[in-house]
Amino acid sequence: MRNRSALALVSVAVLASLAWGGASEATTLASVTWLEGCWEYVSSKGTIEENWTAARGHTMIGVSRTVRGDSLFGYELLILREKNDRLAYEAHPSGQAPAVFLSTEVTDSTAVFEDLKHDFPQRLRYWSVGADSLIARLEGSMGGAERRVVFSFRRARCAGR
Repeated sequence: MRNRSALALVSVAVLASLAWGGASEATTLASVTWLEGCWEYVSSKGTIEENWTAARGHTMIGVSRTVRGDSLFGYELLILREKNDRLAYEAHPSGQAPAVFLSTEVTDSTAVFEDLKHDFPQRLRYWSVGADSLIARLEGSMGGAERRVVFSFRRARCAGR
């Protein structure tokens, strides 16, 4: 009889947890619509453009290019997709092997992705600062030292518009 009572209490607790939000919900691309559009970071070292499509087919596609003067310095294809109740950030940088970073935190203005086995970065953070600003921060260790690289993007006009 005690076992049935204990089982009943556990069942009630689990059902109450599900009903009142105790269970985690799947993270979808709807959480990161603030990333859509064209972004630009300009510094003395060059210009980085990052452009993200609207979510369709459970994916967002991003492209990035870095230009120094009139020369292409690097480019990257980015695929953001829903994967097992999380978001997967798949990066295909020029001249390097692809890497997949899984979301660890997603809010209405922040997205954090990690792959602790990757060389550098191990963590990518994006956050929206109003409608026209986006911060991207690459984090992790490199050569045994902690390192952070920050890019402050401004909304840019998309080509062809």
